[in-house]
Amino acid sequence: MSLGLGGDGEALRGETAGQTGEVAASARWRSALVWFLRLLSAFWLAKGLLAWAVIFGLGAQSQPPFEARLLSFQAIIVYFAVLDLVAAVGLWLTSTWGGVLWLLAALSQLLLSFFFPRFVPMTPLLGALFVALIVLYFLLTWAAETETDAA
Repeated sequence: MSLGLGGDGEALRGETAGQTGEVAASARWRSALVWFLRLLSAFWLAKGLLAWAVIFGLGAQSQPPFEARLLSFQAIIVYFAVLDLVAAVGLWLTSTWGGVLWLLAALSQLLLSFFFPRFVPMTPLLGALFVALIVLYFLLTWAAETETDAA
């Protein structure tokens, strides 16, 4: 009996009833994708918690209080505080919506850092890391799906 909701993320779930051990042994890309999503989830959870730390004023003694900052800054921080945590949960669950929300969050971070560098600072190294994570996500998802189709 499957506990998945509507077959969401079937490529990520391991063996199903009736599969042989040979098919399960060839599921290395699915396993790699699950590990990648779980590690990315932990990173994104920390990123979301850091946004909440900005809201609550933790650790930033030299910065003005969150309420005294510009409304655009407040909106960006609240957006990432919510979206990053929801995306982290979806990534941990290896669900499709988690990947979509994570892509939305990562691309939003890249675009906002380009248009509003004062509010969303990003170093070139961090920007390259985001792009590399997005490319790796697509490559691992593609490999897991083609492995499932071949099995």
